[in-house]
Amino acid sequence: MSVKFSGFDDLQKQLKKMADGAKELERTKEVSFSELFTTKFMRKHSKFSSFDEFLDAGNFNVESSEDFEVIPDDVFDRHVSAYTNFTDWDDMLSTATDEYVSRKLGL
Repeated sequence: MSVKFSGFDDLQKQLKKMADGAKELERTKEVSFSELFTTKFMRKHSKFSSFDEFLDAGNFNVESSEDFEVIPDDVFDRHVSAYTNFTDWDDMLSTATDEYVSRKLGL
């Protein structure tokens, strides 16, 4: 009597995809806002289609990371709270990062 198993090829492919994604994440030093805050993410968590639209709604002129870093934390936290389903920037960033990692790992 022999037993036939199925699904192992799919599992092996998924594990390889996860390993490749983990290697890519390991090499990643910076992630752009557009990679973190995808259209899908922004539509799910706000009324905006892009992070740029979200910034524009708060009259934040951000052309560089330095521009973003000078925005006072309390001002940006209020903007996040008012225009997204997050309580503050840390919550929004954490969720976006978790979703980014999940995408890269193929989860």
